[in-house]
Amino acid sequence: MIKTIQQWFKDYPLLQSVLKYMVIVLFVLLCIQIIRRFLKRNIANTSVRYKSQKGIELLGYFILAFITVLYFTGSIKDFTVTLGLLSAGLAFTLQELILSIAGSVYIFVVKVYEPGDRIEINGIKGDVIDVDSIYTTMMEIGQWVESDNYTGRIVKLSNAFVFKGAVYNYSKDFPFIWDAFNLPIRYGSNIELAKSIIIEAATTTLAEYTKASKIQWQEVVNKYYIEDAMVEPTLATTLTDNWITFNLRYIVDYKKRRYTKHLLNDLIRKEIEATNGKVVLASETIELIKIPDLQVDMKK
Repeated sequence: MIKTIQQWFKDYPLLQSVLKYMVIVLFVLLCIQIIRRFLKRNIANTSVRYKSQKGIELLGYFILAFITVLYFTGSIKDFTVTLGLLSAGLAFTLQELILSIAGSVYIFVVKVYEPGDRIEINGIKGDVIDVDSIYTTMMEIGQWVESDNYTGRIVKLSNAFVFKGAVYNYSKDFPFIWDAFNLPIRYGSNIELAKSIIIEAATTTLAEYTKASKIQWQEVVNKYYIEDAMVEPTLATTLTDNWITFNLRYIVDYKKRRYTKHLLNDLIRKEIEATNGKVVLASETIELIKIPDLQVDMKK
């Protein structure tokens, strides 16, 4: 039986070569999996463990590509020529795939984003939960769900999109965003009291964010060419036909925008109601200039 198999391999040298290549590939893949499991068991830090596993995966792909070209060319001398011809053919037929792999390298090297970041790319917004050699996986937020809540959909996006448009990162370098909302105050209200209520409510509620954001913003100013900005809550008033609009602008954690707005609105409402009519929230009014004449025929 063994002699028959040996004779068979001699008669079909190409098959023998392919089988040897498959054994080598399986061995490399097995080594990658063993190393990945070893790192998973022995590295406690989630971020370091994730990056280490991804690094081993990328290194394994490179080794396999090198072995493949070297194995079928038969010598180092012909490696560069074969690699050039192979690259030209692959670049034409697998443009999107190659761009995705290049994108993954760019993401890891430049640190455009990483798992845990909240980003918006190609019109899709969500939290990054995985970045592999081809795709970025995101937990989608927004869409039909109001504010920054999860929709429940997991989106896989090609890494090639980092080269095709803007990448909005909500958490990189500065994990805070500015938010604002309007409050309509009726004419005749105690305006100074209204101002103090709104500013005090914002200052009290946002004290922790304001303190943390000052430190973070200073690091951003030192790193980038950017002017300093005010991170304390600010209030601006606008006179309209029906009321005075109070625009409150403030800084907040990028993941707590909706909840913080709820806290502010609820606290301000309670404080205004406690003024016993000194400050009144306005509502839209319609003034009738002229009521049309009505003719009623009582005989009918």
